[in-house]
Parts: sequence; structure tokens; C-alpha cells
Amino acid sequence: MPVQPDTPPEYCHSKSIIVIHPGSLNLRIGRASDLNPLTVLHAIARRCYPHGHRYRDTFLPPRSELCHTQELEDTRLSVSHTLQSCLQSDGRRRYATPPQQISAFNRRSQPEVLGASGGEWVKPEGDVVVGNDVLRIAPNENFNIHFPFRRADLETIWLYILEMHYNIPKKDLRLYKAVLVIPDIYNRTYLKELTTLLLSKMEFGSCFLVQDHVAATFGSGLSYACVVDVGDQKTSVSCVEDGICHSNTRVRMDYGGADITQTFFWLLQKCAFPYKNCSDDNKLDTMLLRKLKEDFCHVNLDICGSQEKTFLIRQPDSPILQYTIQVGDECIVAPLSLFSPELFGITGVKAIHTQKRSTGDPEDPHDENYLREIRRKGIKENLEPSTSDLLNETYYEQANVQSNANDDDIVVDTIDAVVLNSDKEFVINPGQILGLDQAVLQSIDRCPNEDLKRKMYGCILIVGGGMKFAGIATWLQNRIQLQIPYVYRAEQLDIIINPRDMDSAMVAWKGASIMSCLETAQELWIHAKEWGKFGVRMLRERAPFTW
Repeated sequence: MPVQPDTPPEYCHSKSIIVIHPGSLNLRIGRASDLNPLTVLHAIARRCYPHGHRYRDTFLPPRSELCHTQELEDTRLSVSHTLQSCLQSDGRRRYATPPQQISAFNRRSQPEVLGASGGEWVKPEGDVVVGNDVLRIAPNENFNIHFPFRRADLETIWLYILEMHYNIPKKDLRLYKAVLVIPDIYNRTYLKELTTLLLSKMEFGSCFLVQDHVAATFGSGLSYACVVDVGDQKTSVSCVEDGICHSNTRVRMDYGGADITQTFFWLLQKCAFPYKNCSDDNKLDTMLLRKLKEDFCHVNLDICGSQEKTFLIRQPDSPILQYTIQVGDECIVAPLSLFSPELFGITGVKAIHTQKRSTGDPEDPHDENYLREIRRKGIKENLEPSTSDLLNETYYEQANVQSNANDDDIVVDTIDAVVLNSDKEFVINPGQILGLDQAVLQSIDRCPNEDLKRKMYGCILIVGGGMKFAGIATWLQNRIQLQIPYVYRAEQLDIIINPRDMDSAMVAWKGASIMSCLETAQELWIHAKEWGKFGVRMLRERAPFTW
């Protein structure tokens, strides 16, 4: 009978692993053993110094003063006409209620008072307020509000939540491990600073980083997928296979759920939204608009005409009001702005981003530039003649033919040309924005081989909190089927949403927690002492993605 060792191999104790998934709006954080993470507003408010500069990050992307109203209106009409040409599930043509009729109802709508007050504002005792309490700070309080992924203060927020919600003080973090979920398109300098934050400033015992799209495939139980992640401020697409996110397939667009909310607000105002004081500058109104978008918006083509809806306005020091309104196809047009992103022009110009080649790191003597030079020298040495070659007459004949060529120029130019040719740019028409369906098609088209392209068309995974609309997966599927290259049309096209009946916003966090407990993940951990001694070299050697 085999004898069990007294000290078994190191296996991660899931209760001692903290998984952190920061977002532009919400932070998801919790132990790897938890069923679901804690979700809190990823914001911090700091008391302003006397006579200091007053600053507040916006809760929704502000409307652009440069947006062209006529272009927005033309795009809205185009989407509305497309909807009217669609059929319901029973084969009947869809119909729409005239906007004038909906506007007339909404102008007559008066609020019903349900209560005297919606509560009280939070009275901050200290100089810092973190998380959801930021929403309850009175407007006249002298606080600056920041979203840290746009500015700073990550350490303050994370330490506060760990201590207040999990009773883990900073002095005990050396007993814990941290897993940080990072974007699929990353900046190496930022990752280095985040690792320093976790290991040197917050003083976790060890940590590792994992890309959000890779974590999403783990959370969904998939070995490969084209991952579509719609967040609050961004939408990203990439192709993942066996835990590797192919760099050429990564693309990020500067629009997300918040832009859909702002578009929906614009559409509501066009049909005489009865809550006249609603403002995208009021933080509680922005959260109300988000809730209206989540409750009212859908892509169910069987719902036609006008629908009556009610909503509550519950704000501190104000009466509780209930409004009844009518809405029509506005509830469908807003989500479909993902496919007609010209509607997002209301919040300004939208750029697209791809994974760029590293420009080098002065602290890393073996960075990408060094490795590239070593490869060039190796190829050059292989091309140089040996002594036996020099004694061979055939060599002299070949040398005479190529006598006008310079070895250094040939080697360097050839390698650079190969690298540049592999980086195809995402194609958009001048003045246009890349729509979600086009991003998926072009991402898959950049896969390195035909077999992988077929696999990706067969498995498209939707995650993130910005695309939770009934029926939108079917719309995306139909849009892609109409444009898919002919050679792949025989493949089964599957759109996966809410994998394993899980909230799509939590899939990446869940995948990171699963990954952290795997035996094979033990080699990924970077310990605090190692980071202090070797620095960024540890990320190059341990990171589960190409550094």
C-alpha cells in the first residue's frame, strides 16, 4: 500500500484566493470559493480641499456637441424601416405605432405620488467614500468623484472592500493570493504597475493575471470560442483556443452599454419622455436610465406597436413618483445600435483598438526587441557559409549570382515584412464606426488557419453586462449568417449567451476563480519575493499569455 506523503503537493485553498475583475462601471470581487462575486460600483469620492479644484467623472458618456442630428435621425429611420420589413414568428409583417401617437400619450402622463420621501442622503463622516455609497452623496457635498480605471485610486477601493465586506485587513493579505482579470488588449506598462500594486503595495503573497476572454471560456466550460464582451464603456472581440487568445484577432471598440443607455435616453426624449427633469448629469438619473434600458429594451420582433410601462423615481429628499409611459420600437432600436453604431455618434467619435507590438521596456533586458534581434542574428548566422561550403564550387556559383545582395539588409527586411503582413488592419469605411457583426466577422477572418475559422464560426460566446437583451443573440446570428463567407456556410453557427445559466456579466470572474484552483495553474503564480527580486521578468516567464 503506497504511503501518502506528510506534506502533499501545494494545492490552492480556494478560500485564500481573491479574484478581482475590475470594470469601468462595476467591480466584481470575491473569494474563489464563492458562488458569485460581490458587485459594487467601481468608484471613489474624495472630499475636495478648501478652494480646491472640483471634479466629477460622468456616470454616462456625455453627449457630444459635435454630433450631427440629421445623421442620427437618418440612421434611426433606417433601423426603424428595417424593423418594419421584418416578419413576426407567425409570418405576419410587423407594425409600428406612429411616434406622434406615443408622444401625445406621454405628454398627458402625470406622475402619481406614492410616498413623501425616497430616503436621505448619506452624510460622509470621513474624507473618502467608496462603492455604492457614492450614489447617495448629496449634490451639495464638496466631493470629487472618480472612476479609477479612468484615473487612479484602485488600491484604496480594493483595500476598503476587502476589509469592510470580507474582514480581511491589509496586514493579513500576505496570507492570500490574488487573481486579476485584465483586458484582452493590454498595455504592458499598466500590467507591470498592476502587479506591483498587488504584490508590493497591497502586499498579497502571490498573484497571477489572466485575460478576460480566456477566463470567459473557462467559466463557460469551452475549449474554444469567438468571445464577444460588451461592457459599460467598451466592446471587445477575440478568438480564444485552448487558453490562448490569438493576438491578431483582438479588437476593441470605444462603445458599450453606457452608449446604448444614452441612445435610449435620446429616443425616449424624442417621444416626449414625461420625466422632464431627467438629466445625464444627475448620477441617480443615470442609474434610473440604465434600469429603464435593462427593463424595457429587447429584440423580440413579436412585440409590436406601443406598450405601456411604469417606473418609479425614488430619490433622497424628494417624493416617490410613479410614471406611466408608452414606448414603441425605441426599445428595439436602442440595442440594435450595436449593429448600426452611427447612432453612437451622440456620444462622440468612437475609435477601434488592436493589440500593438511592444515598444520595449528599459527594465527588461530580454524584452521583445531583444528577442527579435537575437532571432535576426540567428538567421543571419545560418545563412553565412561554413568552411566546407567554401571548398565547394557550387557555393561560389551561388555567391556570384547573389553577389550584389547585402546579407544584413536581406535578413532584417524579410523578417520585418513577414511581421507586418501578418497584422491585417480591421477594415472600416471612412467616417464610419465598426459594428458588432463586422467586428466578429473580421476577427474570425484574422485567425491563422481555416480549421480555426470554422471552429470560431461554430461557437460565438457573448459575455459582459452590456448586451443582456432578449432576442439579441438571434439577431446577431442572422446578421452573421447573411455575411459569412460561402465556404463556411455549411457549419453550424451557435451563439452562446448565459452559459450554464450564469449571469453573462459574471462569466469571466467565475472562469478566473475556476482557473486559479487548477493544479496546472500552480506554475502561473508570481510570489512577492520573486517580483521584488526579478521584476517584469517574472511576467514574461509566468504570464499565461504572450508577454
